[in-house]
Amino acid sequence: MSDAFGPGALRLVGVMARLAGWPPDRFWQSTPADVAAVLAGWTREDGADEMGREALAAMMEVFPDGG
Repeated sequence: MSDAFGPGALRLVGVMARLAGWPPDRFWQSTPADVAAVLAGWTREDGADEMGREALAAMMEVFPDGG
């Protein structure tokens, strides 16, 4: 087993908390396929770097403006 697993997993916990609102226990109970499915929802199907309207709306819901 690689020593890089722990730090990488901790970074991914943070990513899933910020992007999907997952608490740590939800992350640790999920499968890699669960995480991949959620993260795939934040990318465009055509692989373009531009953010689509739906992805922007999802981000705005997760990170609402404070004002």
